[in-house]
Amino acid sequence: MQISENHRQYWSKNLRVTAILLAIWFFVTFVIGFWARDLNFTFFGWPFSFWVASQGALVVYCLIIWFYANYMNKLDIEHGVAEEE
Repeated sequence: MQISENHRQYWSKNLRVTAILLAIWFFVTFVIGFWARDLNFTFFGWPFSFWVASQGALVVYCLIIWFYANYMNKLDIEHGVAEEE
């Protein structure tokens, strides 16, 4: 099966956004979580390290999912592979 240039562009954009979002996920999960314990200040009435672990990371994860879903819907439409509703 021959892969058209349209499919290559679609897959390239998909991989690029996935890699960027995975890098953000890794940064929030491991880098900020690891270094947050050294940040000794209060954020919204809680220690910053607690806030990052319990609230901040979850908010970022939800934003990542929302962005990916919207981006892929637009990419599907742009490349003509969107599902018909």
